Amino acid sequence: MLTHPHDAEIFDLTIIGGGPTGLFACYYAGLRQMKTKIIDSLPQLGGQLMALYPEKYIFDMPGFPKVLAKQLALDLEMQALQYGATICLDETVRHLRPGAVIELETDKGVHFTRTVLIAAGVGAFTPKRLPAPTAAAYEGRGLAYTILNKEIYRDQRVLIVGGGDSAVDWALNLEPIAARVTLVHRRDGFRAHEESVEKLKNSSCRVKVFYELREVCGAEWVDSAIVYNNKTKEEERLRVDAILPQLGFNASLGPIKDWGLETSGSSIVVNPRMESSINGVYAAGDIADYPGKLKLIATGTADATVAVNFAKQHIDPTANVFPGHSSEIVPSGKDRAGRA
Repeated sequence: MLTHPHDAEIFDLTIIGGGPTGLFACYYAGLRQMKTKIIDSLPQLGGQLMALYPEKYIFDMPGFPKVLAKQLALDLEMQALQYGATICLDETVRHLRPGAVIELETDKGVHFTRTVLIAAGVGAFTPKRLPAPTAAAYEGRGLAYTILNKEIYRDQRVLIVGGGDSAVDWALNLEPIAARVTLVHRRDGFRAHEESVEKLKNSSCRVKVFYELREVCGAEWVDSAIVYNNKTKEEERLRVDAILPQLGFNASLGPIKDWGLETSGSSIVVNPRMESSINGVYAAGDIADYPGKLKLIATGTADATVAVNFAKQHIDPTANVFPGHSSEIVPSGKDRAGRA
C-alpha cells in the first residue's frame, strides 16, 4: 500500500465518472460543502450523453418536455462545477486501495480521498458489431456505430439496424432531415418505449421487421446493403448512403472488477445507502445494483443524492444525512459566490 505524503491534497469525495450521475453527485457534494474531485477516462464531461448520442433528444428528465443530450450534459456540467470541483479528464483509475484515506491509482498518478463514489455508468463499453463479414471494412466509410453530428446525414438514405431505444430514437431523430430512413429489425417485437414505437409506426420511416443485414456493399463508400427476411430467406438490395447499427453495447467493469467489491454481473452491489462492500466506497447510477434498480438518468440522480448525503455523514458523523431543502440552503437570488 502506498502511504500518502503529508502534503498530499486529500479530497472529501472523489467521483469516478463524469456522466449525468457523477455530475449531479458533484453538484450535491458542493452543496454539502465537500471538497470534490471528478476523474473520468473520457476527454470531456457528460459521459454517454456526449460520447455516444449528443444529438439525440431525451424525454424522461423532470422539467424538460424534451432536451438534446448535449444540452443536458452542458447544463449538468454548469450546475456541477459552480462549487469549484477539481476535474481530471482523460484519466483512468486502475487501482483502489481502501483505508481511512482511500488511494486511487490512475494511469497518470495517485489521488487521495476520504470517500469514493463510483458513477461509471455501464463501465467499460464497446458497441456490438454487425455479424455481416463485410461490415468492418466500411467503418468510417458510411457505417458508424455512434452519431456525434446528425447533420452529416442530411439528405442521405439511412439504414438503421436494431429494435431497441437507440434504433427507434435515431430513426425518429433523422426522419426530418434524411432523404429516407429505413429500419430493419430481426423480429416484430421492439425493446423501445411503447410511445416511441407508436411514433415510428406513424412516421414516414420504412420499417422492415424479420429482416437482417447480410452484406454491406460499395466501392470506397457504402452505396447499398443486402438484407434478407429471416422467415422466407428472400434477399433485397437497398440503396443507402449510410448504415447505423444500433445493436446495444458489450459492457464490463474493466479494472473495477479487481478492486474487491461485491459485484453482480457488470454491476456493483450496494445497500439502500448506496454503500458498496468496501467502507467509504459508494456506487450510483447504472453501475449500481440493488433490488428494484432501474437504469435511467432520473434514477441515477436520485442514487447520487443518497450516496453523497451518506458519504457526508461518513466523513462527519455529526452531520445530518438530510441536508435540508436547497431553497433553504442557498440564498434566494444568489449563486454560491454570493453574486446576485
